Amino acid sequence: MQSLVIVAHGSHLNPDSSAPTHDHADTIREVGAFEEVRTGFWKEEPHLREVLRTVEGEEVYVVPLFISEGYFTEQVIPRELRLSGWDVDRWGSDGLSADQATLAAADTGQTVHYCGPVGTHEAMTDVLVRRAETVTGDPDVGEGFALAVVGHGTERNENSAKAIEYHADRIRDLDCFEEVQALYMDEEPEVDDVTDHFETEDVVVVPLFIADGFHTQEDIPEDMGLTDDYRTGYSVPAEVDGHRIWYAGAVGTEPLLADVVLERAADAGADVGDSLSAVRETTRVATGDD
Repeated sequence: MQSLVIVAHGSHLNPDSSAPTHDHADTIREVGAFEEVRTGFWKEEPHLREVLRTVEGEEVYVVPLFISEGYFTEQVIPRELRLSGWDVDRWGSDGLSADQATLAAADTGQTVHYCGPVGTHEAMTDVLVRRAETVTGDPDVGEGFALAVVGHGTERNENSAKAIEYHADRIRDLDCFEEVQALYMDEEPEVDDVTDHFETEDVVVVPLFIADGFHTQEDIPEDMGLTDDYRTGYSVPAEVDGHRIWYAGAVGTEPLLADVVLERAADAGADVGDSLSAVRETTRVATGDD
């Protein structure tokens, strides 16, 4: 019996923080890829420390719903799951290439295939493009549009920017958007100056965040000049300095992210059958794109 556990940060303060995790778990559960699908959180219940005890299967695939490799994926999650023999070198990663490590859970004895975060998987590139399609309502979005991929950026974790640059480069190589730029909240080039970085009139802005929260709902819209007060809302698209800004909100809320979770598990050896194609079809219908 193979089981899937999707682990995420969660929040005591923002009840919407865990919504994408539950939504993607429901999508995967509905296509029958695993005999059981569970969720676990750092800041909500069920807690990471207890989640494996809710799983009946002896073989468990754990996929972190995080953007980058760092403190949570390398230290917190393995510690809370009590993965025997864990060492970050088991991933052999350069900050982008974490794949999977097979370990034993010390207190339950289960075999755990611990996967890299969804944010660094190549399939996340497709989710970013789909997010642009969703916000513009155009399944062929690209020509006449620029794309900004926005990350937090931090000197404390250099891997934070690596994921942003990685996907911006991959989308640029697709040659479908007029311009593609990686922007950040806390380092240069900053999202505050979004219109300074593009000549194209229409700019789609997609934050590479898992859930909508303080940064994506308040900081970024105000920083870009979409509104003076996030509580009054803003238009999509919004006119800013001669540009139309199509603000998409957190990429992690895009239904297609369920596909990346499955891709991570499949890369670790899970038998997902035809569930990948089923999820892609299900999520395309969910976004109204026939």
